[in-house]
Amino acid sequence: MNRPNREQPRLAPLYPILYQDAVRGALLEDIGRGGDLTTQAIVSAGDTASASIVARQPGRIAGVEVAAAAFRCLDPGLEIDIRIADGGDAAAGETVAVIRGAAGPILTAERTALNFLARLSGVATATRDIVAAIGPHSARVVCTRKTTPGLRVLEKYAVRAGGGANHRFGLDDAVLIKDNHIVVAGGVTEAIRRVRVRAGHMVKVEVEVDTLEQLEAALGERVDAVLLDNMPVDTLAEAVRRVGKRVLTEASGGVTPATARAIAATGVDLISIGWLTHSAPALNLSLEVALKI
Repeated sequence: MNRPNREQPRLAPLYPILYQDAVRGALLEDIGRGGDLTTQAIVSAGDTASASIVARQPGRIAGVEVAAAAFRCLDPGLEIDIRIADGGDAAAGETVAVIRGAAGPILTAERTALNFLARLSGVATATRDIVAAIGPHSARVVCTRKTTPGLRVLEKYAVRAGGGANHRFGLDDAVLIKDNHIVVAGGVTEAIRRVRVRAGHMVKVEVEVDTLEQLEAALGERVDAVLLDNMPVDTLAEAVRRVGKRVLTEASGGVTPATARAIAATGVDLISIGWLTHSAPALNLSLEVALKI
């Protein structure tokens, strides 16, 4: 199996079709049945404005095109000038994008746009910081399926914007035999053998192991990767030694910026981190409206 390549690939943009429904749904949730009562009462049809999205803290930007889609959904005629593209870093006080045009749609879409951008930039920033923490080691940082329902494609994209890589997107991507599967099957060996009867030739198989004994059982079968779950660093290092590059090794559990470097130093290929997409704090961003234009 090919080894992970630490060199970061170019960040490919998302197809709009992947996020348009999410943006429309979020806008409908916010606008509700009666529309934006505040903006409708204050803003006249001919009012125009220039508004800047400003980073209130430093961080990695992700989701700026998604935010732009929220504004364009309400008014395709808005002019949007993106100053920092996805994958770029913003300093505190730096302008990420400028929106010009009809004031009403800008104000109505503000919160939806910022919610997406702040959430995704927070994921990207957390990923960037973990990637930096593992320094010169060859391990790649990957995310998991612990994502916000309905936002998986966006949150996994944000991980890529932060310099990380993606694990499987769903249950149909690959086989990952976890501890509960092993319990039901009656053991590691039996679980792998049942999978091999059903899995197609293009399907990769990974098995989660908690102990060195389970690891030896997995290595005795035909697997593509082993997930070394919640192992102490010394046990993790021994597990990597025993694998000897025969299959991919993935460390999971208890990974923080403080522990990531020691985990990477064991020689694992991948470090999977669930909190990147379920607990990363949002990046603080705001929309500042200037005088009418």
